[in-house]
Amino acid sequence: MPTPVDPPSDLDPEISRYRLMQLIRRFEEMAVDLTRGGEIQSAVHVGTGQEAIAVGVCAALGPDDVITSTHRGHGHILAKGGDPARMLAELLGRETGYNKGRGGSMHIADIDLGIYGANGMVGAGAPMACGAAFMFKTRAERHVAVPFFGDGAMNQGVLLESFNLATMLNLPVVFVCENNGYAVTTPIAEVLKGSILERARGFGLAVEAVDGMDVRAVQAAAERAVARARDGGGPGFLECATYRYEVHNVSAGSNWADERDAAERQEGRARDPIERLATQLIAEGRWSAVDRAQVDAEVESELEGGLGFARNSRRPDPSAAYDFMYARDYAGLPARGVDE
Repeated sequence: MPTPVDPPSDLDPEISRYRLMQLIRRFEEMAVDLTRGGEIQSAVHVGTGQEAIAVGVCAALGPDDVITSTHRGHGHILAKGGDPARMLAELLGRETGYNKGRGGSMHIADIDLGIYGANGMVGAGAPMACGAAFMFKTRAERHVAVPFFGDGAMNQGVLLESFNLATMLNLPVVFVCENNGYAVTTPIAEVLKGSILERARGFGLAVEAVDGMDVRAVQAAAERAVARARDGGGPGFLECATYRYEVHNVSAGSNWADERDAAERQEGRARDPIERLATQLIAEGRWSAVDRAQVDAEVESELEGGLGFARNSRRPDPSAAYDFMYARDYAGLPARGVDE
């Protein structure tokens, strides 16, 4: 398996942030091409345009902190240290993928990296994160749990119950709402009364709104919220205003038209977080267009190597379809087979 390419240790941390955002962007663009070309059999939900949130938040986390992700979770996983080669293998249904090719795009997990799973159910990662945070608290460990979710989850009971649980138990959780303005194709303003921030504040969460297209702003807000939660100051909530460039999901043979206003889409792209950071770094004299091109080429090389690894990996044997679905030995009880 290709070894993930880490940025040089002496690289400017903000250039590392750029590299990671570019890796996420190109990974998802590659996933779209592979899906439309029929190599990825399942639908993929990509978050192109939203990269600054994943990168900014995960930059504030340590290796022992955990995240839970969503159906649109490739960026979160890569930002937490996920291997793009193993992720591509998973999307292509290969044994070398994170879930041995059985989970696909929406169910990638790596407990060792603190990635407690992407989830296709809207808002379902929040109670999982609360469980992890409760574990940290009972063990007196200074770790933090971060569930990512979209604005559409703000009407889900399980998320609101998680807000209440986190504040009542003073859990070290930072809830991160990626507000791209749409729940699938429905404008959030048409289905949610009041503001997202005030709804979260009503549960006693320490809330903050941030420009989710600005990785610097996201990281600064995340560092404040994570430090407060880690020090026992209670759970936090970040509303990150962002914009999703692609349609809700992409699948082979689908022709899902983007019904959003063209001017709105153009305005969203004009705020691109990758271009914003690159422009800032060059204007500050800390980088050059030549240096940027070199980083972009390194990202392309890493992804091409990962794709080659995925394509050359073995597919699961059909006879093993039930493997990993049932516990064979649970809590000391006698081992049981799938026929029992």
